[in-house]
Amino acid sequence: MRIRPRVAAVGATALLCVAATAAGPAAAAPEPSGAGAGKVSVEYFPSPDAEGRYTEVPASAPGRLTAQKRSAPDRAPARAAVGAIQDTGPTDARLDLVVMGDGYTAGQQGDFQADARAKVEAVFQIEPYKSYRDLFNIWVVDAVSQESGVSGDPTKGVVRNTALSSYFWCGDIERLLCVDIDKVSAHAARAPAADIVFVLANTTMYGGAGYSGVQNDVGYDGIATMSSDNDRATLIGAHELGHSIGHLADEYTYDSYGRYQGAEPADRNSSVHQAPHQLANRVKWWRWMGEQDPAGGTVGTYEGSGYHPQGLYRPTENSLMRKLDTDAFNHVGREGMINGFYRYAKALTTTTPTDRPVRSDQRLRARLADFDRKGIARVELRWYVDGAEVRKARGERVVTPRELGVRKHRGHWHGRTITARAVDTTSAIRDPQVREAASSTVTWTMAR
Repeated sequence: MRIRPRVAAVGATALLCVAATAAGPAAAAPEPSGAGAGKVSVEYFPSPDAEGRYTEVPASAPGRLTAQKRSAPDRAPARAAVGAIQDTGPTDARLDLVVMGDGYTAGQQGDFQADARAKVEAVFQIEPYKSYRDLFNIWVVDAVSQESGVSGDPTKGVVRNTALSSYFWCGDIERLLCVDIDKVSAHAARAPAADIVFVLANTTMYGGAGYSGVQNDVGYDGIATMSSDNDRATLIGAHELGHSIGHLADEYTYDSYGRYQGAEPADRNSSVHQAPHQLANRVKWWRWMGEQDPAGGTVGTYEGSGYHPQGLYRPTENSLMRKLDTDAFNHVGREGMINGFYRYAKALTTTTPTDRPVRSDQRLRARLADFDRKGIARVELRWYVDGAEVRKARGERVVTPRELGVRKHRGHWHGRTITARAVDTTSAIRDPQVREAASSTVTWTMAR
């Protein structure tokens, strides 16, 4: 199992924040008073149509949920059942999403498997998840609970013995659905790899939470909790991946935050600069200005972002990073998400070893992720000999050096280095740096 780089925690407190991708500060998440050791900051949506909010909650389940005698399902069993909804490539070349359930008894694990598939399918109907789905491995880990359902459902006083200690009324907020992070980590560790974790609580009650930058020894960057049988809760997971994968800022505001007085945020979807300045200086989302947007309207600069109602601007009136009444990322968010996908994953892998010389008649096999041809992804496979493209081989998955024109003359190869390159030409990318990050290569050297 590989361990991913993760956002560092300060003391015992894990931070929910948007990681910076360039020079300058990211907008800081609201921090309620009274935070202390063992607390984490989480994002939640009070209702399906509401803007998000932050609060501090315990990293562990409260005593009222753990006072009763617990049995083995509290911890990940030594041989926890692990399956794959999809396994598209090696874990070091894929973004590994781990899905686990809570409040499912041993006899309900079939229900969990069905719920996990349904929730994943719903998230991956949203662009750009839909087009880039093959860059993900999706694992399911059984978490067997002693009782069915979730604490706090249907009323605050209900307590159930569950594997991950999921509970509503977290922080005294009815729709905030929290978990015990250590228990989640113990189960996530059973998957081949874990970059992001989804926890499905066995309930029809609307709710969820987002934990990003959580300190853990497994390597995942975030947890999204959501109700298993409430379709509006699905968007909580899609939004939270916007932080963990896309490094996108929240585009909603708090009246109490007033006017932003800081420097230009690093977040690609939040800026102190209005449209004329962005266009004149070619900064932030200037390449998208005036374009019709998938989230509705046109791309511009709309005041209110990063929790500040004045002084910060977002690209569109609405988007999935603002409210859950839409399932659309705006153009800027889509580009950020695609950039994030490629930060974890590679479109191109190979089964032909690259650590030893190859022969002129040896088959070189390039494995390209299977992108949705009806979606927004447009990935080409190209072949090069000593840096010059062999255009006739474009798109070929298996070639030999000889077919690429490599010849030996007077004991020396005419063409020594062979490179396969996957190039993402999607129109959803306009930033050259993102375009470069969306390319991946595999290189072989000819035997002497």
